[in-house]
Amino acid sequence: MTSTHVLYLLLASLVLFAAWYLWRWYAIEHSRPSTEPRKPRLLDALMSLVINFFDTLGIGSFAPTTAIFKLQKRMPDEQIPGTLNVGYTLPTFVQAIIFIYLLWSGADALTLVAMIAAAVLGAWLGAGVVARMPRRAIQIGLGTVLLVAAYLFFSAAMGWSTAGGMATGLTGGRLILGLCGNFVLGALMTIGLGLYGPCLILVSLLGMDPRYAFPIMMGSCAFLMPICSVRFVRSQRYNAQAAIGMALGAVPGVLVAALIVKSMPLFWLRWLVVVVVLYAAMLMLLSARRTPSPAPVPESN
Repeated sequence: MTSTHVLYLLLASLVLFAAWYLWRWYAIEHSRPSTEPRKPRLLDALMSLVINFFDTLGIGSFAPTTAIFKLQKRMPDEQIPGTLNVGYTLPTFVQAIIFIYLLWSGADALTLVAMIAAAVLGAWLGAGVVARMPRRAIQIGLGTVLLVAAYLFFSAAMGWSTAGGMATGLTGGRLILGLCGNFVLGALMTIGLGLYGPCLILVSLLGMDPRYAFPIMMGSCAFLMPICSVRFVRSQRYNAQAAIGMALGAVPGVLVAALIVKSMPLFWLRWLVVVVVLYAAMLMLLSARRTPSPAPVPESN
C-alpha cells in the first residue's frame, strides 16, 4: 500500500469516525432524561467561533476557553475538561481533514499513523482516570496545565519555539521518542492541556519540518477526542449546553480560517492570551486551595 493510499484511507476513517461520534453523542444524551438545559447559547457559539478561528491559525483553543469559563464561572471546574473535549471534537475533525489533505503529501505515512495511535492510546487511558477525579484534583491539574500553556504561548510570542528541521518523518530512536511524547500529550488532553502547541514543539525538536506538525497534531486530536469525549458524556462529567454551542460555533470558524483567511499577524493576540491564561491559572489554583480535600476513607478493622 502506497503513502497515497494510506493518506486517503486515513481521511475516509476520519469522516466515518466523525459520523460515529455524532451518533454516539446523540444516542447517549437521548437515552436519558434531561436534568440540565441543552439548548445552545449564542454566547457559547460566538466564543467558540472566534477561538477556533484563531486555533486553526495556531493559537490553541483549550487554554483560552478554560480561562473564559473560569472567568465567567460558567460551570463547575470539574466539568471543564469534559466540556472542552466534547465541544471541540467536531471542529477538530474538520481541521484534521483539511490539514492532512493539504500538508501531508510527500511525508512519511508511518510517522503520521504511529504518532496518532500513540496519542489515542494515551487519551484512552487518561479519560477514565479524569472522569473519576475529585474537584480539587481537577482544579490543581487545570491550574498547572494552564501555567504550562501560558509558558508555551509566551515561548511562541518570544519566537523560542520556531525551531525545526527538514525531515519528512521519524525513524529509530527519534520515532520512539515521538511516540512516547505523543502518548503523554494524549493523556494530558483529558485534563485540559491542548495538544497542538506541545506537539508542534515536540515534532520540531525531533528534527521534522514544523509544517508536518499540523497534520500530526490535528489528526491525533481528531482520533483521540471522540474516544475520551464519549467517556465524558457517559459519565455526565461535562456541560451539555455549552458543548453543543461550542460545536455549532466552532466549525464555521475553522472553515473561514483554513480556507479563506489562511494566515494573519498574531503577535499581540498571543501576548493577550498569555495574560488571560496566567490570570485564569491563578484563579484555578486559588479555587483548589479553598476546596477541601476529600476525607480519608477509614480503615476497616
